[in-house]
Amino acid sequence: MEKLDATDIQILKVLQNNAKLTTKELAEKVNLSPTPVFERQKRLEREGYIRRYTAELDYEKLGCNFIVFCNVRLKQHTRAYGLLFMEAINKIEAITNCYNISGDYDFMMKIYVRDMKHYQDFVLNILGEIDSIGSLHSIFVIGEAKNSRSIPIYRDDPSF
Repeated sequence: MEKLDATDIQILKVLQNNAKLTTKELAEKVNLSPTPVFERQKRLEREGYIRRYTAELDYEKLGCNFIVFCNVRLKQHTRAYGLLFMEAINKIEAITNCYNISGDYDFMMKIYVRDMKHYQDFVLNILGEIDSIGSLHSIFVIGEAKNSRSIPIYRDDPSF
């Protein structure tokens, strides 16, 4: 973070909110001329602060109305089982996020499916084929209180 100044951070925050802005529009929002903004944005990309630009899709309009957080316990805590599990889930489109976690479970996945029947089929026919899974614990989302894709950007003093 030492390389980022206040303008870099402002550029990142603005782009997190709308990555489709033109260089001119971005420059207006950060009170700079387009050329330095363009150069800063390219540097932020080159240095890996900006990984990629994506479109956020409406999951409900796409029929993925049922969100499940699924906790997974592996059969055994071995490197082989862990790698087998991670390799398998990375090929499954319905799983959008997966975290290796501490506590009673080994992994937590976020899964988008159409409905409860679709999730039942998913568990039996997709997750059920992953040999390294010992047990599952599913948590169904009733409603969203917050859904932000933005990453907080802290400098010296985190303002929560």
